[in-house]
Amino acid sequence: MYEGPVQDLIDELGRLPGVGPKSAQRIAFHLLAADPADIGRLQDALQKVKDGVVFCDVCGNVSAEATCRICRDPRRDLTLICVVEEPKDVLAVERTREFKGRYHVLGGALDPLSGIGPDQLRIRQLLTRIGTDVNEIIIATDPNTEGEATATYLVRMLRDFPGLTVTRLASGLPMGGDLEFADELTLGRALSGRRSM
Repeated sequence: MYEGPVQDLIDELGRLPGVGPKSAQRIAFHLLAADPADIGRLQDALQKVKDGVVFCDVCGNVSAEATCRICRDPRRDLTLICVVEEPKDVLAVERTREFKGRYHVLGGALDPLSGIGPDQLRIRQLLTRIGTDVNEIIIATDPNTEGEATATYLVRMLRDFPGLTVTRLASGLPMGGDLEFADELTLGRALSGRRSM
């Protein structure tokens, strides 16, 4: 164990997702050896993200403005909403170039053991978005336990909307995986072969 600020930095880096103790230590020592200008650019980038990035008022995606680029795009199909867990999932679906509708970012998935219930997610906002314009909701939550529980809950909430079709991404995505790591071909096929629920 190191002392003072070095250990504090390692501890903070280790709290980041996907960064274990060894990686945190390597990153910390890389930063210690880095040029001060590089550290300054990293500090500026982090500050700009905290100060300038907001969540879209409509869909919940990350944005530099109150409404994100996708929600402002008039070429998008207003009748189709793809529901995803996180903003990173929007990018994963966009990379397929198969989806032309709009998105709704829940901000996570149902996980009662971690204290995440329907009230902690943007489910209420989704229900208010569904009006006369929306014909189909595509549920694109991760194919893991939490994602499946979220999809099941959403189907129960959405089934009573008249004229609304609720679909789920088709198979082709591995169980226990994340949309973010799916390749474009697999995710594109899953979008094309989605099924009613």
